Amino acid sequence: MRYICLIYNCADTDGTLTPDETDDLIKAHFAFDEELRRDGIMIHADALEMPDKATVLRVRNNALSATDGPYVETKEHLAGFYVIEAPDMAAAKEIAGRIPSARFGAVELRPVRMLTLPD
Repeated sequence: MRYICLIYNCADTDGTLTPDETDDLIKAHFAFDEELRRDGIMIHADALEMPDKATVLRVRNNALSATDGPYVETKEHLAGFYVIEAPDMAAAKEIAGRIPSARFGAVELRPVRMLTLPD
């Protein structure tokens, strides 16, 4: 079964890591990525740009509107994600609990819902 691991960083601590701490965190993620690839667990992973680079899109009454940057005050923002393969939620929790950024923020673990076209 597929699971998505959504990595959230705390806005209060973003940018507070020293350059050495940041380098160590990045190295830990690369090592973790390689471990997941080697074990056939990782489907995809990426980091995201900061929220001020985001655009929020909405379609209402067939009209598209776009809002640049974050549009609500939040204490945490989505910083990256992993899509993994695991036999069950317990195994997925064990894997997600090893994500290096979990030490500084939070990881939301959610099963991926595989949609199919109706007949």
